[in-house]
Amino acid sequence: MSTRRNFLKQSLSAGLGLFAVPTIIPASVLGKNAPSKRINIGAIGTGRISRDHDMPGVLKYDSARIIAVSDLDANRLADAKKYVEDYYTKKSGSAYKGVLTYGDYRDLLANKDIDAVLVSTPDHWHAKIAIDAARAGKHIYLQKPTSLTIDEGRKMSNAVNANGVILQIGSQQRSMEQFRIACELVRNGRIGQLKEIEIRLPGDPPGGNTEEMPIPKGFNYDMWLGQTPYVYYTVDRVHPQQGYDRPGWLRCEQFGAGMITGWGAHHFDIAHWGMDREYSGPIEIEGKAEFPAEGSGLWDVHGRYETEMLYDNGVIVRGMQDSKEKPNGVLFTGSDGWIFVSRGNYAASPNEPISTKSQALQASDVKILSPLTDNDPVRLYISNDHHGNWLESIIENKKNITPAEVAHRSCTACLLQHIAMKLPRRLYWDPVLERFKNDDEANSMVARPHRPPYQF
Repeated sequence: MSTRRNFLKQSLSAGLGLFAVPTIIPASVLGKNAPSKRINIGAIGTGRISRDHDMPGVLKYDSARIIAVSDLDANRLADAKKYVEDYYTKKSGSAYKGVLTYGDYRDLLANKDIDAVLVSTPDHWHAKIAIDAARAGKHIYLQKPTSLTIDEGRKMSNAVNANGVILQIGSQQRSMEQFRIACELVRNGRIGQLKEIEIRLPGDPPGGNTEEMPIPKGFNYDMWLGQTPYVYYTVDRVHPQQGYDRPGWLRCEQFGAGMITGWGAHHFDIAHWGMDREYSGPIEIEGKAEFPAEGSGLWDVHGRYETEMLYDNGVIVRGMQDSKEKPNGVLFTGSDGWIFVSRGNYAASPNEPISTKSQALQASDVKILSPLTDNDPVRLYISNDHHGNWLESIIENKKNITPAEVAHRSCTACLLQHIAMKLPRRLYWDPVLERFKNDDEANSMVARPHRPPYQF
């Protein structure tokens, strides 16, 4: 194992270096018992975020090899196979073929040559596939958010920890320097006692064509719906049949909660990191939101909203849709000043709604942003590349920067706000038991029924 790890460490550090590959790599070379084996990866879900972010995030590392792809859309499956093979052909300078294709992710998980998976599916499939992958002994890079419901997230985290695999949630802001620096400065008291955190998210307008359409040939629509109720097919409910533009399912509550989990999973994770509450959650929540009027189209996720959460350390976390006056990002306010952090001009993928004029790191006084000294004892986990950190953690068998339980707690904070948007009262949450106090109606929203045969 030490020989294998030394090889993998060298190849991981090689990053974008060239390597030679045969046309088809024999199992005898890259099989489970090969001492110099790279991490064999299967990509599950090969749409926009997979092509723009997740597959490129591991393809650049010599320590990993994507050997299989899986998708419910036959056209996207063929595109993914070609995408990976073309990449390795160009990188090696010789023809590369042999990427395996699977129409059902369960068959991919049954392949014992696969060590790890990229899960880049729509939100409603995240937790189920992660649980199945953990039980199959595969390491997991899971796109955020972790789950459609709090109950699913709890089951996911438990399964990952019970099976000893490494899950990295796609909360890549943890691997962006400005977010780590902001959290270190806050935790070292640079703005005094932390009082409030303001989370500003982008919005999604209503719309979407409601016309029923024929299910495209080669698309397993029933399985795509998965555990959610059966509804007729229309392209704005799923993804484009041509190209990889932003899909319509992101704006349908059946498959996700909208921006509160879409971008919220990133920003509320940073809020937890900055106030040292990564394994906990709020104790009180209230909120209100605008939802699309009946007849305004297919898409029904929340629009403008305001939420407030109280944590056990006395910090109030406020959520809202961003605006020109309050651009997308995270604002930490303390007794002695404030720090604002955002992605700046960074976008995870094309067509992503993001404020393009915000600076990556700002403060009420430039002195607040001065480098850490020996008087600042808190140092946070350093990762300079999110996919690379996942691969390194697999190689070294060490904790990664955003593990399953941390991911679940960040998603829970988002889902609690989504529940509060629907209920006109202050809610009281027990982050240990993960139940609302004396509120049966709120507790009924912690889970959803699952449609057979896709139940957990």
